[in-house]
Amino acid sequence: MPRAAQGGRVTGPTVLLTLGRLPKALEVARALHGAGCRVIVAEPFKRHLTGASRAVARSVVVSSPVADREAYLGELAALVAAEGVSLVLPVSEEILHASLLRDRLPAGVRLAAMPHGSLLALHDKLSFAAVCRAAGAAAPETFALGDPRATELARRTRTVVKPLFSCSGRGVRFLAAGDALPPADEPALVQEFCAGQVLSTFSLAREGEARITVTYRGAVMQGTVAVCFERIDTPPAVEAWVGAMLRHTRFDGFVSFDLVQDAEGVIRGIECNPRATSGIHFVEPADLAAALLDPQSRRPLRFKEGRLMQQFYPCLTETQRTMFAAGPFRENLRCLLAARDVTWSARDPWPLVSQPWTSWPIIEMAMRRRCTFGEVAMLDLAWSGA
Repeated sequence: MPRAAQGGRVTGPTVLLTLGRLPKALEVARALHGAGCRVIVAEPFKRHLTGASRAVARSVVVSSPVADREAYLGELAALVAAEGVSLVLPVSEEILHASLLRDRLPAGVRLAAMPHGSLLALHDKLSFAAVCRAAGAAAPETFALGDPRATELARRTRTVVKPLFSCSGRGVRFLAAGDALPPADEPALVQEFCAGQVLSTFSLAREGEARITVTYRGAVMQGTVAVCFERIDTPPAVEAWVGAMLRHTRFDGFVSFDLVQDAEGVIRGIECNPRATSGIHFVEPADLAAALLDPQSRRPLRFKEGRLMQQFYPCLTETQRTMFAAGPFRENLRCLLAARDVTWSARDPWPLVSQPWTSWPIIEMAMRRRCTFGEVAMLDLAWSGA
């Protein structure tokens, strides 16, 4: 274990984060820097949110794994060797690509990711439903688009159609009972629509056991993505559902689930993100760093005091939008004024101050394509199944 940083000096190992554009990367970078680590970020964008932080020693531009996965992996491996990296830590959707780095790393370098096949079994939304069944964790009826059973399901009940590898709500369609299914332009599934309260979880797991589980719900939504989120006490049914999945998969690392709790309190899983999500912002940074740096540590992980967190600029944008259009403007405004921003730190102000500039390449692309920031931010990272 590294000693705590003293006066900003590096007293611990060098850690490579394989993404920097998202607030959760900034959360991890600050936590590790606070524990004395030298933090390096590999990122396809030249400028990005985490790169503006004093917690980052160096930011390196790498190839997009979608455009050239082989070049991406080669550049990461070279960076690990050149910088004396001890820990490679994937942050978001790039984990499906970065997990293939395992056999390219020098002895003694730890990759904080499950084997690629294990991740893919959960990331693939059709495969995920099968994993739920095997684990004894409830999930809605789910069939491949084009399967006759999917057609029958859509005939008799409300359904959701989504690509097998979609993220940030890309390509998701909600259909009424009897609506015609769309053409199978890409691998997709048809899933029974679950009515009830949508809950999300984030866990840091070790060998199938949750070190901490955060349960939260969207307070302000941008499409299907929460830009303001509220932590709630984890219901026993959620704890049991997550526990069953972690034990069955022997999961190790960051893992997140989207769940629906119906009127009877029954929990059903609708998809898995085998990576960090916004729930990570509710974990005490010192405890997070300790758990990441020492997988065998049994130190308890604590929650931060605040229960309402936001990504300020997207939350502001969504609040402004609902001022002049149909939507929950009053509730959005309340959240905007009450929630703590996940990027702000008085000791490290530049990530929030400079965010319009560091995020402009993504913002400009989102405006041009008329998509959400979340959808566009993943285009050069998302696993397509190819």
